[in-house]
Amino acid sequence: MFGTPFYFSLIRKYVILVGTLFNNIRITRTNDAGTQISLIKVPITYAPKDKMLARVIQDTAIDRQTATIPLPAISFEMGKLQYDPERKLPTINRVSVKDSTSPNKLKYQYNPVPYNISFQVNIYAKNAEDGTKIIEQILPYFTPDWTTTVNLISEVEMTMDIPVILNNIGYSDTYDGAFQKRRAIIWTLDLTLKGYIYGPVKKSNVIKFVEANFYIPDVADGQLATVVGNTTVSEYITMQPGLTANGQPTSNVNNTVAYTLINVDDDYGYVNEIYSTDELI
Repeated sequence: MFGTPFYFSLIRKYVILVGTLFNNIRITRTNDAGTQISLIKVPITYAPKDKMLARVIQDTAIDRQTATIPLPAISFEMGKLQYDPERKLPTINRVSVKDSTSPNKLKYQYNPVPYNISFQVNIYAKNAEDGTKIIEQILPYFTPDWTTTVNLISEVEMTMDIPVILNNIGYSDTYDGAFQKRRAIIWTLDLTLKGYIYGPVKKSNVIKFVEANFYIPDVADGQLATVVGNTTVSEYITMQPGLTANGQPTSNVNNTVAYTLINVDDDYGYVNEIYSTDELI
């Protein structure tokens, strides 16, 4: 069952989405008169909290202008993936688009599987005001979710609205120990991204001609038909696309070109033909 190679970089795109939400945060520094003296862009990196914190506090030379990691800073990391049954879509439904390499084929993909992906965002600051300046630029946008439209799979033109939900906000202060130890105030944001994981893209031929036979048992009005396996055809129905030689849609079988010459993206009509039993004899 498994073994068909495919890869859409979906998890990587979800990680990039979360990082992009926080990659343009700036804080200002002012003097006693309230005049802005500097504008600082807060750097962001993908890293676990423990390793980031170790790098922050390992430099004890607090008199140095630049420490190992300049603060303020932001790090984030992905946590667990959990199946979300509440967002499950019908499994056999699929999305189809025309194949640009072949006019008589369609590319299709079955409905995705919904997964909730947890993320943790950590904001590090060396003083309380820097931390609140950052956190107050984030919280107003989560109510409690922030939804972004993402181009997930360009091959089938699949774009989805992906919500990122803010679940919890934590605060900690590592200012303990000797005075030479570097202080780090940490704000922790727990997020849940409601994403989707898609299966492979497949191809199939376009159905251009449909033929249906109707078998109606010969019973009196008001009586229940009990005949099973009747082989007498009562009606014979066909359906096909209709397009004139001038490229105009038509429903007249006498005016249409052969259905094999009609492409998926043509502006065609529908030709329905119904034949009775007498016409089939």
